[in-house]
Amino acid sequence: MKLIEAKDYHEMSMLAAEVILDQIKSKTDSVLGLATGGTVLGTYQQLILDHQRNKTTYQHIKTFNLDEYAGLSKQDENSYHAYMKKHFFDEVNIPSSQTFLPNGEAQDMKAECETYDLKIEELGGIDLQLLGIGQNGHIGFNEPGSSFESNTHLVALEQSTREANARYFDSIEDVPTHAVTMGIASIMKSKKILLLASGIQKSSILYDLFHSDVTNSIPATILINHPDTIIIADQEALSKLHQDERKMFAK
Repeated sequence: MKLIEAKDYHEMSMLAAEVILDQIKSKTDSVLGLATGGTVLGTYQQLILDHQRNKTTYQHIKTFNLDEYAGLSKQDENSYHAYMKKHFFDEVNIPSSQTFLPNGEAQDMKAECETYDLKIEELGGIDLQLLGIGQNGHIGFNEPGSSFESNTHLVALEQSTREANARYFDSIEDVPTHAVTMGIASIMKSKKILLLASGIQKSSILYDLFHSDVTNSIPATILINHPDTIIIADQEALSKLHQDERKMFAK
């Protein structure tokens, strides 16, 4: 894992956008793995600004999102389909036929998950996967205890995850209890991984990430085994790491 330290959320977002733009420019038909939530929102805003200013094209880009809530319609304002349309897809020139998200309303969820993984394989696999990290170490919705061998699957959300996402809903009761998520094995097949972390609330889990062996009690530790992982984190998120540790992980 390579660590890049950013001053703040804005700089983290700018640096992350640069990594993604480098991928797009080096391979114009890249397959991108995308994430949702507050951490990555600024990155999408930077990509949109670049598209407006520099006309970077997404005409041949394909995207696969990490996850979607189970039981929410695509039109629900809290669905990740709606998030992606509002915050990215509708603002760049990517054909809707080239954007893929799990179907949280699928009648046969097992078949939906298998089809999702097969589609990724058919398009050559994910070139660059964007990730956030949960305060409990989850990546995607792969909660502590998740199998490192898992592919896309239906998962029950931990109470801490539902509480963290409750700010997007009217109440905690409205937050879905389950989600469809790309599995850890699915994520690890990505050629490059870009993980973002921002804010003091992520400082404890980042400390644990850099000081733990690989363990499914902290799912993100599996990234230690990935050959090309970049972590971009701001100073608040890195505040529990000493300066010499930051320098060591930045090498």
